Amino acid sequence: MSDTFDFDRIIDRRDSASLKWDKYKGKDVIPMWVADMDFQAPRPILEALHERVEHGVFGYGVPPEGLVQVVVDRMAQQYGWTIQPSWIVWMPGVVSALNVACRACGDDGDEVLIFSPIYPPFLSAPPSARRNVKTIPLAREAGRYVMDCDRFEHEIDAKSRLLILCNPHNPVGRRFDRRELERVAEVCLARDLVICSDEIHCDLIIDGGPHTPTASLSPEISARTITLMAPSKTFNIPGLGCSFAIIENAELRARFNKAQHGIVPGVNVLGYTACLAAFRDCEPWRRALLDYLRVNEQLVHRMVNNEMPGLSMDHVEATYLAWIDTRPLGLAHPGRFFEQAGVGLSDGEHFEGEGFVRLNFGCPHATLLAGLERMKRAVTGMEPVPGQS
Repeated sequence: MSDTFDFDRIIDRRDSASLKWDKYKGKDVIPMWVADMDFQAPRPILEALHERVEHGVFGYGVPPEGLVQVVVDRMAQQYGWTIQPSWIVWMPGVVSALNVACRACGDDGDEVLIFSPIYPPFLSAPPSARRNVKTIPLAREAGRYVMDCDRFEHEIDAKSRLLILCNPHNPVGRRFDRRELERVAEVCLARDLVICSDEIHCDLIIDGGPHTPTASLSPEISARTITLMAPSKTFNIPGLGCSFAIIENAELRARFNKAQHGIVPGVNVLGYTACLAAFRDCEPWRRALLDYLRVNEQLVHRMVNNEMPGLSMDHVEATYLAWIDTRPLGLAHPGRFFEQAGVGLSDGEHFEGEGFVRLNFGCPHATLLAGLERMKRAVTGMEPVPGQS
């Protein structure tokens, strides 16, 4: 527990119309799947929302005074990235923006490239826009996942138009460094690909390293990049639906806006209110959260690798998501296996990561330990299957 913020507090989310918890309604299953945390949102956000609700009128909204400048200042202060207010396009969610980006780049039958395993909406967005998906598996190098740039370049063809990048990466938890991003970006520049960079977890770096926005690499890269960000994951307000795209290139920004016109709704007024309070007033809460998540990550890493035979994982550099390898156990459906043991995890098959599960450790220590103990009991005594890895 922090001196100021009580992340140990267990809030009963049952019967609260929660996607995360209602999935297992009436079952003895601890939900550790979808990426929202079990912590109360920061007090400044709650106070700002109360004040806005007391106003009592909820008409169509625009960004409140000061919000755009707060975003501009945040990019400069956090990442050394200078942007202009006109580059910002407000969206009700990053998933909506992924779909819009696919519609804005290329034509029917063109190709979108994605490194996998990957957050499932990356895989569904291109077909919804009548684009084809080509996935490039992340490679393993020095005990961690890396983007295979040689294979990426090899897979680009005359129909390739867009790379959707996820950094920090969901589900593998990598924080790609500047050198890695430069290699990928140079390929995109040479082969004339637009980059859509989902950076929604950029404020959840738990290994202490810097986050590098892809668009900040160079003016040439910025001119072909759509950057997606939001306060939703960091400040635990995904249900309020406020995110934004940052697009320097005016022609690309116009295509993006045209692609969303008449399809994507505007941001609701409570989402705007929460976003402003989060970015302006909640930095102490965020720093305390990161300290808490680091302890949780260490617990997950230790127990999975040392106390659960047949399971393994890398250290998580960013996000609050652990990507756990169950393949030595030979489980046909590991998500279902652990659900039967009382822990609700995301099955890797939905991420193009068969044999893995994703665990959300954004919860109080006691909840996390209870889930891990159930997993430990489930695998204790199981023998690894020969030839599985």
